[in-house]
Amino acid sequence: MVQMHVVDVVRNTGGMETEDMQSAQEGVPAHVDELLQQLDHSRGTTLVPPGTVILAATPIGNTADASARLFALLERADIVAAEDTRRLYDLANRLGAHVSGKVIAYHDHNERNKADGLLDEVAQGASVLVVSDAGMPTINDPGLAIVRRAIERGIPVTCAPGPSAVLDALALSGLPTDRFCYEGFLPRKHAERMQRLRALRAEQRTMVFYETLHRIADSMDDLLAVFGPGRPMALCRELTKDYEEIRRGGIGKIRQSVIDDPPRGELVLVIGGADNETAAREDPNVLGVDELAVLSMKRSQSQGARIKDSIAQIVAEHPLPDGSFANRKEIYAAVLALRDGTR
Repeated sequence: MVQMHVVDVVRNTGGMETEDMQSAQEGVPAHVDELLQQLDHSRGTTLVPPGTVILAATPIGNTADASARLFALLERADIVAAEDTRRLYDLANRLGAHVSGKVIAYHDHNERNKADGLLDEVAQGASVLVVSDAGMPTINDPGLAIVRRAIERGIPVTCAPGPSAVLDALALSGLPTDRFCYEGFLPRKHAERMQRLRALRAEQRTMVFYETLHRIADSMDDLLAVFGPGRPMALCRELTKDYEEIRRGGIGKIRQSVIDDPPRGELVLVIGGADNETAAREDPNVLGVDELAVLSMKRSQSQGARIKDSIAQIVAEHPLPDGSFANRKEIYAAVLALRDGTR
């Protein structure tokens, strides 16, 4: 019943007009506490466990996705640690929830310093709710520091699950979901991004990335260079919002769509894993410096090429497991030693 009530308060992704919101909020306090008590009793669970850290997922775009448990936590938690306190109160207002507990700012720049103080409160019996601006705390958002310290101190931690851009994109992509890996944001710099992607060339699980609007064109160029035009993918934008869009196809097709019709909004990229043939071909059987030197000498002799050019070719063909390359100077030194008979 509470979930239906919350959804009725917010009927669309953009919220509602101020007058409608005020009207909805005025109607909430008369019912919500009784409804939440019924929910507590009927399910035989404690919505807000005392002496516990609770990580709660917040809507990623559509306020109506807020759960009844999130509503109860916002109303009842003793302390709410929020990534952005203004966004917290905005969400509470849209839900018609009254945040009665103490609210503190808990973000990337202060979470390590704040963690133990919050856990001291939990040790005394307080319930501490941790929320980020959107989605689940710790997933590219603050929260990991307090979870780790709570584990170290033996303090209970639980989750109130909810919306997830990663899982939504994966489910809508049409790509295999039985095995997948989440890779977070792609690196900002081209060289680092290429290194990360090269390390994933033989990855057979479906891969999920976040990316920003101002880097999507460059990232699509790099995806094309590493995985080729035919590797299947999905570009997901504005998930759960009115302008949600899923672009599916090969990397080459999606790259062209980004050029022709640049996407707007928040982006999630889902990339298909390598097939068995590709994985076998790309699997980096790591070779030592001497082995690379021998291959370089053979390449130089067979093609009549300069040894330094052959070394460059061999190194490029044998990336290390992390996507980086062996040191060409070391290989050249090994070639000289092999020629002199000192190796």
